[in-house]
Amino acid sequence: MSEQKANENIYDRFAQVTKQTRELVANMEQLQNQITEVLEQNVELSIENDHLRQAIKKMKNVNGEPQLSGSRQNLKELYQQGFHVCSEYFGKRLAPGESCAFCTDVIFGHDPDQAK
Repeated sequence: MSEQKANENIYDRFAQVTKQTRELVANMEQLQNQITEVLEQNVELSIENDHLRQAIKKMKNVNGEPQLSGSRQNLKELYQQGFHVCSEYFGKRLAPGESCAFCTDVIFGHDPDQAK
């Protein structure tokens, strides 16, 4: 009888493992569905982000502001903070209300990269 009980115990354990495996598979399918949703949402947001960037770029072009390279944008920010960016006076403080034609030429002057 103990052999029969051992066989039943093995069968019960096998049934339990089978049930756990099915539950695990169900959980994995749920996770897979959630991952798919997140990835789809990520793609949608990336596309929307690109569209927004393009719209902002067009808005800047419509306002007539020249598109500045990153380095020229940095120079513009330094100039707006009150520092010369021209080679003549680079790094020196602008007097309150002072403007510098050399600095503005450096920032907004002819950009060889835009000629391409």
